[in-house]
Amino acid sequence: MRCLVTGATGHLGSYLIPALLRRGWEVTALVRPESDLWRLADASGAVNILRADLADLSPISQAVRALKPEIMFHLAWQGVDANSRNDSAQVTTNVSGSIALIQLAREAGCRAWIGVGSQAEYGPYAVPLKEDLPARPLTTYGVSKLCVGLFAQKLCESNGLRCVWLRLLAVYGPKDDERHVIPTVIRRLQEKKKPPLTPGEQICDYLFVEDAAEALHAVGANSSVQGVFNLSAGEGRPLRDILGMIRDRIDPALALGFGELPYRSDQVMHMQADISKLRQATGWKPKVSLKDGIARTVEWYQGDHSAS
Repeated sequence: MRCLVTGATGHLGSYLIPALLRRGWEVTALVRPESDLWRLADASGAVNILRADLADLSPISQAVRALKPEIMFHLAWQGVDANSRNDSAQVTTNVSGSIALIQLAREAGCRAWIGVGSQAEYGPYAVPLKEDLPARPLTTYGVSKLCVGLFAQKLCESNGLRCVWLRLLAVYGPKDDERHVIPTVIRRLQEKKKPPLTPGEQICDYLFVEDAAEALHAVGANSSVQGVFNLSAGEGRPLRDILGMIRDRIDPALALGFGELPYRSDQVMHMQADISKLRQATGWKPKVSLKDGIARTVEWYQGDHSAS
């Protein structure tokens, strides 16, 4: 199977590529011109690398058409950190670039287009998220993800492509973005410092990154799967409990600064999804427990790995 993966140097992309290579798939990775390939160090020799920004795909359009990928996995997105959630680039780069990517997939003869959306499309709900809940996003990021998912389904339908849109809640694991809460807390605790935190009452549904990559492969490999699906572990726990498990793994005597930071104005307090639709469609289910995933993540950071 020939495939193209955008966002290949990101956290999830760097796990998806090995998952595809293990199945003998031919993988082309689309990365930004300035992207560091450190996350792909173990797989870069087996992957064809194309460099272009999502805002301008013209430098690689001819190469993609020549490659004729059968499946396109779209993981690239500009401005995923909390401080960029309302930037204009959410629309000017991400929405327009994603639509251009769908058009390129059609021109290259792709049979399937698989994109990664977000729980931010739903907005605040106090119940487990189901795919048929009305979308009411609070941020430009959430609105833009929702728009891309809707455009993708319509454009793929009219052009004869199978479309899958996976609304991802949260992933964690080795090689994560250092700005995210789990690696930030691990790093602070390793330094014997108390990390400042919100009260930590929010319910979080974290999925180990390897399991997320396996879900993407599952929907790619199953030609009958299409539509919108939630992607998470399907189990919510208070963030303070998750961070407590991390602290206990490093040193139970260390302090956690719960309540030292306020919640963001757009903080979602209940983030948990019903994943039964995806399980029924693909047979996929998470394999790595939260306890084991945290152990593996802490062990990786204790190896003094970094994005350099």
